[in-house]
Amino acid sequence: MERAPPPPSRFARLRRWRPSRTAGYVLGALALALLVLVLLFDWNWFKRPLERAVGAATGREFRIGGDLDVDLGRTITVSADRLSLSNAAWSKQPRMAAAERVEVDIAPWPLLALRLRMKEIRAVRPDILLETDPDGEGGNWELGDGDDEPDPDPRWRLERLWIEDGRLRFADAAARTDIDITLDSVEGGDRGQAPVAVAGKGHWRGAAFRLQGQAASPLELADSDTPYRIDLDARAGRTRASASGTLTNPFRFRTFDLRMKLSGADLEELYPLLGLALPPSPPYALDGRLRRDGELWRYEGFKGTVGDSDLSGDVRIDASGERPLFTAQLLSRKLDFDDLAGFLGAPPSAGGDETANPEQAAEAARRAASPRLFPDKPYDLAKLNAMDADVRWRAQAIHAPSLPMIEDMDAHLVLQGGLLRLQPLDFGVAGGKVRADIRMDARKAPIRTRLQTSLRGLELPKLFANAELAQGTAGRIGGEVRLAGAGNSVAALLAQADGDVAVGMGRGRVSNLVMELAGLDIAESLKFLLTDDRQVPIRCAFADFAVDDGLMTSRALAFDSTDTIIVGEGTISLKDESLDLLLRPRPKDRSILSLRSPLRLGGTLKDPSFRPDMKALGVRGAIALALGSITPPAALLATFETGPGEDSDCGGKYAR
Repeated sequence: MERAPPPPSRFARLRRWRPSRTAGYVLGALALALLVLVLLFDWNWFKRPLERAVGAATGREFRIGGDLDVDLGRTITVSADRLSLSNAAWSKQPRMAAAERVEVDIAPWPLLALRLRMKEIRAVRPDILLETDPDGEGGNWELGDGDDEPDPDPRWRLERLWIEDGRLRFADAAARTDIDITLDSVEGGDRGQAPVAVAGKGHWRGAAFRLQGQAASPLELADSDTPYRIDLDARAGRTRASASGTLTNPFRFRTFDLRMKLSGADLEELYPLLGLALPPSPPYALDGRLRRDGELWRYEGFKGTVGDSDLSGDVRIDASGERPLFTAQLLSRKLDFDDLAGFLGAPPSAGGDETANPEQAAEAARRAASPRLFPDKPYDLAKLNAMDADVRWRAQAIHAPSLPMIEDMDAHLVLQGGLLRLQPLDFGVAGGKVRADIRMDARKAPIRTRLQTSLRGLELPKLFANAELAQGTAGRIGGEVRLAGAGNSVAALLAQADGDVAVGMGRGRVSNLVMELAGLDIAESLKFLLTDDRQVPIRCAFADFAVDDGLMTSRALAFDSTDTIIVGEGTISLKDESLDLLLRPRPKDRSILSLRSPLRLGGTLKDPSFRPDMKALGVRGAIALALGSITPPAALLATFETGPGEDSDCGGKYAR
């Protein structure tokens, strides 16, 4: 008996189903109605619900001033024109953001799982204003109530942002900082993100600047914990900074790690930009790693040049206290000495191969034409009180062709609350040491300064290495300088300084020609000029001055050799920089052609003069003429010197 075939399944019956004519009309009408709805549907009906949804999420008023449209397909594209978002209630500007047109590409299938995957947002002429709040604790970019914890599994995602002809402004009134830049997306970047080309201008701490370069997509700004990459070049006046690296939460600008190249015409010009009271300097160029973690800034492993000197080291700035604390360890393998002139209020050398900016070159020319030697540019008390500092600077070799042989330097500067100490300030000079201890009190005007300097073991031939007559000389010079005074410049300080100046030398030797010329012994000088010079032993030499209100008055002044003793007296004015010293040579030998008159050292410190006392020479010359009228050979008697000089007291008080 054959079995009956199984009944057809529901799916099979559905496949074999054919609509009736009436049902066909109904389905056709529905399809046509759906097509008409799609073609004629006005998406602007959703503008108000969308505005309310965005407003509720951000806590700000959101408006779509133009059309809202949707294109359906494998990718859904939502577009809107003339969008705007209101600003925070505390802001004086009513609008935080606006755009001429925004297009959003949305993947359709994640919508079935109630997830929003935005493949790209294209913004045409967006204009965004970012501001810090008056308390400096936040900004208008903080939307919503600010209390919600980040969603570990957000139901929306934006993959790419493209900006066309955008504008971004940032303002921090408390820091006197504002930025106004243009943004345009360019191809490239990581993970498909489009970086932006940046160009614009603004003010940093009140100083105008311009910048250009490239930065990561602004989309990455949404994640404040992810480093934001920049590659920018900025100029503020003559100061240029090139930065390449990452910022964390860039609008707070509190954490970053950048490769920073810094260059400019004068380090002093960094004061309005960074608040660092650095001394004037020649043009500089530095390259190092700049990092910030909260209030701690570091410029590490930098290398470069300042003027004609190389400079490297590490700098740390702690801005957490009442005043910034600037700490530095600096090294120069070869230091051009005139690059330190800014510490004294003087410009560096200019001309030839020397490095100087135009203002410094003009100032150097003015000073070269001036009869004064001491710098008169006043120190800025506000800068000396603007920060604290602890700086150690070492120089392995020093180039100073116009000065006695300076070999190296070790300086430690401490500035705290307007009190500055240079202790020590050590120079290797002519085989010996010059050690200075300088204290400046800049808490009120005028600045009170105390200087104590010791000279030890300076070798005479190295001290005058460029003088031909110093060849073959020997001896070591030592001394002490103690000065104290008040004044806002080096010239003002010395003009009213009080203290003591004493230098001396023990046993040594010097050219006999120098000694004979010092005594104006014509016969002996001619003999050594025409034949060979010889060395004369030095027993001692010393100069001891009291300083009162800028006037140096000699207390003891002598140069004693086996050939001649020279004793002197007089004054040196530090106020008008004039010299008035009288030196009396007394030979210890006999010569019939000696003119043993006193020698006058006059002129100024910058242009000294050294000449015989003409009045004394005139008297002796008149006697010679009178004797010459009797018999010519007798005229030589007036120049005859018996050599009455006696040995001075060479206790070696100053010769060490």
